[in-house]
Parts: sequence; structure tokens; C-alpha cells
Amino acid sequence: MRRRDFLTGAVAATAAASTALMLAGRSAQAAAAAPTGLAGLASMTAGAKPISVEERQARIAKLQRLMVEQKIGALILESGSSLDYFTGIQWHRSERTTAAVIPARGDIVVVTPAFEEPSIRETLAVGGDVRPWNEHESPFALLAGALRDRGVTSDPIAFEATTRLFIVDGVRDASAGAYRVVSGDALVKAVRLIKSPAELALMQTANDVTLAALRYVHANVRPGMRPDEIAAMMNGATVALGGAPEFALVLINEASAYPHGSHQPQTLHEGSVILMDVGCTVHGYQSDISRSWVMGQPTAKQRKVWDTVKRGQQLALATAKLGTPVGAIDDAVRAYYEKEGWGPGYHLPGLPHRTGHGIGLDGHEPPYLVHGDATPLAAGMCFSDEPGIYIPGEFGIRLEDCWHMTEAGPKLFTALAKSIDHPI
Repeated sequence: MRRRDFLTGAVAATAAASTALMLAGRSAQAAAAAPTGLAGLASMTAGAKPISVEERQARIAKLQRLMVEQKIGALILESGSSLDYFTGIQWHRSERTTAAVIPARGDIVVVTPAFEEPSIRETLAVGGDVRPWNEHESPFALLAGALRDRGVTSDPIAFEATTRLFIVDGVRDASAGAYRVVSGDALVKAVRLIKSPAELALMQTANDVTLAALRYVHANVRPGMRPDEIAAMMNGATVALGGAPEFALVLINEASAYPHGSHQPQTLHEGSVILMDVGCTVHGYQSDISRSWVMGQPTAKQRKVWDTVKRGQQLALATAKLGTPVGAIDDAVRAYYEKEGWGPGYHLPGLPHRTGHGIGLDGHEPPYLVHGDATPLAAGMCFSDEPGIYIPGEFGIRLEDCWHMTEAGPKLFTALAKSIDHPI
């Protein structure tokens, strides 16, 4: 059994158990009107195809061409999304180093603890050399040896941007300072920034799953529920629909005014604002959707803020044109909000965070829809569109849909919410 399959099964079991506990422990009033299961939900991911070996090999080939052009000897990257992206290896970070050397020329070398080698080989999709190290040995000596074996003698070596410092220092020391160390950020971005049709298809499926799960939750929330109960329902529905839950943030009442929540206990009641920010993965690729609505009848102010946020979403998409600096999208939304009396800038009440972020294997990845990001918008880039408005002490509204740029303009993975009365 693959590690990801095992984890997905564990999540499914946990979600089902959480949902059962939720229903068993709720107050009698809430339980009387609550759903009793996940009937009617069937997997939407049976036809989803993982990234092929050929596509990963093409990614490595492009990376190697860039390294040759820039006279960089190799890229070293440890466990994380970039290791998965290039090699297929899905592994967690710990104090025990698992890392790969991708040389400018030649096959990759993966260094990993000896007792983890079978697990690493399970997801290694592109071949290459796996070099295990025992507990009393140095992984950094193996990484330095891999550089030498691949003919890297004097050219600089690059490290993927999130690689931890102890690994960088370990390789530097093991190679006796033979290499100049440079950032691999630009190299990795140059390959990962533009999504392939296969990546876009997986993201489309993940977004379809999340929206369907949200639709189920919207139909089944009841007075008396707590955020953790709603989140458990969301995760259970996501698993039933074939996705792997990534996060389920549920903010209600005044907590909705804090973009990432509050520790103050909250319970649903008539007039509650419900803000849900949720996502899942399908073969590693992520969705990210937010919806906000009111239990019962919205006030005039709640309706006005909701409509303003949706107009912000629409303006972001209207500003998205090929070649436009992505930061200009944030500027356009913020200028509109200021005319409506919010802000100014990032001040509250208003929009304190960026208009959106890149998304793919990571939930948040470059480029970012934020003032000052000069990255020119290109076909294949993927983003969230989430210009919320937050009023401390009252409520917040966030609407979020993901989209990708095409030669003809932005294309949404999910349609924008219709209205505060019909948010899904």
C-alpha cells in the first residue's frame, strides 16, 4: 500500500468517526434536524490521472537545460512539493535528511535513511540512483559524493528555496567549501510556474470535489453546530467524493472578521455569518474555495458587503490580461474598495491580505496577487481570487475561487457564487 493511499484511508476513517461523534454528541434540538450520513455522495475522482513518468522526465530535462545555460552544476532539494514535482517522491521532513541531487547532466541521485529506502522507492517515478545512509553515517557526505560522481567539480550548486539551513551547511562542510552556493528559487519557478494540461485537469477535479462537498455542507448545517462539527462534515463529504481533505476552516459570527479565525467559542444561530475556506488534493494538486453566507435573512449591511466582495472578484478577473504585472490585480481591487469606503490600503475595516496567491502542488505558491509583484501574467499560471472584507467586532465576508490564465483570458475552475442567498 502506498503511503498516500494509507493516509487517505486513515483520513476517511477519521472523518467518518468524527461525523458519527458529531451527530451523537450534539444537542437534541440540533440532532433532530441534522443529517444522518453521507448518502448520495459518490467518488468524483475515479478517472483522475496522476502525473505521468514522461511529464516528470520532461520537467527534469527543462530544469537541466536551464542549469546548463546558467552554468549551475546541480540543484539539491529536500523532501517537499518540489521533490514530488520532479521525482514523484512523496515524503515528510524530519531531522533525518532525504534529498535529491539533480545534476545539470546525468541521472538524479536520491539520498535517504537506509530504513526508509523501500518507502522512497515506492514513489520515485523517474529512476536514478538511491543511496541510503545508516544512522551513524552522514547524508551530507553522500550528497557531496553524488555531486562529484555526476561531474560537478567547480560550478555553483543551487538549493531549492525551502531547503533547511542545516542541509545547506552540511553539504558545504562535506564538500570542504568546493562549491559556491546559490539560490535555486528562479530555476524551480521557471519550471513550476506554468501548469501543464495534466496539472490543470487534476486541479479542476479537486475544485469540483470541494465545491460539491461545500454544497452538501451548505444544505445540512443547522443551528447549534460548532465550527469543528461543520469541518468534520466537510471533511467527511470530501472523502466520500474521492478527495483527500487538506484543510477546512470554518469561521462563524464575529470570528468571520478574522481571516484565519479566533479561539473564542462560536455556535451557529439565526443570523450567523458562516465563512468557510476549504480545500482538498487529488494526486497532490490542490483546490482552495471560500464561501460566505448567513443563516436566515442577511441584513442590508451583510448583503452590501457580500456584493462588494463579489464585485472585487469580478474586477480581479477583468484586470487579468496577458503580460500584466500580477500585482496590478491587487491594486485594481484595492482602489475599488477604497472608493467604497474600505481601507485605505491594507487597513481594517477592509482587505488586510493580498487579493490572491498562486496554487498548484502547494496551496500557496508564487506568484502572488499582491502590490509590487511584477511577475507578468502568462498562460498556464494558476491563482486564487479572494478579496475579502473584514469588519472587526462584526463579521467578515470572503469569496474565493481559483482560476488559470489562458491565451484568451482568465478561466475559472469554479463559477463565482451567485448571491448571498445562493452562495454555492
